[in-house]
Amino acid sequence: MSYAGAADTGPCEGQQASPSNPTGAGKARTKEPLTETFVFRCSAAEKAQLRAKAEAAGLPAATLLREALGLTEARRRKPIPRVDPALVLAVGRIGGNLNQIARWLNRAMLAGRTDLDCLTVARRLMVIERQLAQLLEEARRC
Repeated sequence: MSYAGAADTGPCEGQQASPSNPTGAGKARTKEPLTETFVFRCSAAEKAQLRAKAEAAGLPAATLLREALGLTEARRRKPIPRVDPALVLAVGRIGGNLNQIARWLNRAMLAGRTDLDCLTVARRLMVIERQLAQLLEEARRC
């Protein structure tokens, strides 16, 4: 059986869609186009408050209003943290290096090597892991 040309793009063998894709992959959504506008007057303070709430929720103001009126389902998505792209790149590189070290350590352990080098690397990886967890906890407090 070839899956490349399969017409059925839904969940495998009648099973539910995975939790990471709760809507189902092949289901077509019928969404009404948003063609109308609605304008209302408010004070500058009310407008600023609405924008602040929308930004805190990580949503456009229109979506926030639709959710408040019950016109759409609320999406409980965490707002995207604002992070320096250079920091993301540096952490990615560090993660790649740590993965290489972890692979080496796993191969060494499978081969039965429990010499001082392997134990030293394992200990240092645990120290790095604890330091990263501590940094994350400090960042969450900010």
